[in-house]
Amino acid sequence: MCLAQRPLVYIVSTETRQFIPAGAVIRFAAMKISARAQSLTESATLSVARKARELKAAGVDIVDLSVGEPNFPSPEVAVSAATEALAKGFTRYTGNAGIPDLREALASDYRQRHGSFWTTDQVIVTVGAKMALFQLAQALFEEGDEAVVPSPYWVSLPEQVRLAGAEPVIVTTRAEDGFSIRAGALLEAVTNRTRAILLNSPCNPSGGMIDAAELEILVRACADRGLVLIADETYERFVYGGRATVSAAAFATEFPETVVVVGSFSKTYAMTGWRLGYALGPQRLIAALAKIQSHATSNPTSFAMVGALAALRQGEAQWLERLKEFEARRDFFLPWLNRLPGIECAAPAGAFYAFPNVTGCYGDGRGDSTAVAEWFLEGARVAVVPGIAFGYEGHVRMSFAAAREDLQEVYSRLQVLLSGA
Repeated sequence: MCLAQRPLVYIVSTETRQFIPAGAVIRFAAMKISARAQSLTESATLSVARKARELKAAGVDIVDLSVGEPNFPSPEVAVSAATEALAKGFTRYTGNAGIPDLREALASDYRQRHGSFWTTDQVIVTVGAKMALFQLAQALFEEGDEAVVPSPYWVSLPEQVRLAGAEPVIVTTRAEDGFSIRAGALLEAVTNRTRAILLNSPCNPSGGMIDAAELEILVRACADRGLVLIADETYERFVYGGRATVSAAAFATEFPETVVVVGSFSKTYAMTGWRLGYALGPQRLIAALAKIQSHATSNPTSFAMVGALAALRQGEAQWLERLKEFEARRDFFLPWLNRLPGIECAAPAGAFYAFPNVTGCYGDGRGDSTAVAEWFLEGARVAVVPGIAFGYEGHVRMSFAAAREDLQEVYSRLQVLLSGA
């Protein structure tokens, strides 16, 4: 082929449109990924879970304690109600903020348990609690703002703050204090750029909590300073040792412009795959979340909300039985865990995670929690999450929401690994 007969080669950007002659060879320039997306890391908990699934698919016998997922089935009342809704054709769009019956039931539940007088228009149902928190960040934060976040923190909280253009200010809790959350330390981190304090109690991953007196100090100080207290209470009902449940909702009536509570059906009702969460708070803020939701996800899944309503109205007795089992698993697992060489772990006050110190497992190239987690996975076929993912080095997270036989197997495998280290 002579030079004149060769087809023209055009380099085309995916961000532009231009006329291309027939017969031309097209080569696309490399796609540009935003700096925002490139700055993110994959959720560490989901990353470990993905690796564990891949190993299981390859035939490797993995005991997975990495995912915060109860091994119980979803409540039968929820499954039956959702199935009936499907059969009746309740599969179309609903109101953007969720079906009114579920929103009213949530408001009623918090009114009965905590004395908060939120109304239906102060409740939004979201596609998981994660989406409620994400939408709150988008509604409240701007470039240059700050949000105070206790550490260890749930992996997505700092990233959601950054995605909104703000900066997370991390305040470290102390392992020797049971990771208790103290109002004073959080308030010392407040500056004139602070817009909110993000409170996760009981905490994922540590199980640490804030008590009622500290919470009251925190709420009153936020009200005085014009800050929003975002209380992620996904694990609110997972409290052990006879301790009382503490919810920021108890202060919502006195401080209606200060308190926002986020919750989830995933953990309490073992409905993780249903992807249903919610937020309750000032009507103006909830309306802002609804606007964001209208462009992000629209309404949560219609028939899933019917199932959630049934769980909320009829699932209390089953929940109380399951809570006893979660506490029994904690009390079963923790003594075994503390018998392992190189591991120390205090009993968590809430949630369903052990967050042991594993610095005693360092050595032979293992100098951080990531290396220890990889060692556990490769050497014992046990999946855990490194503490650095939660902003707290030297620890790993283990879920005791698994079956007791799995917890026993984890001990046996780690005992063999650690005894030979």
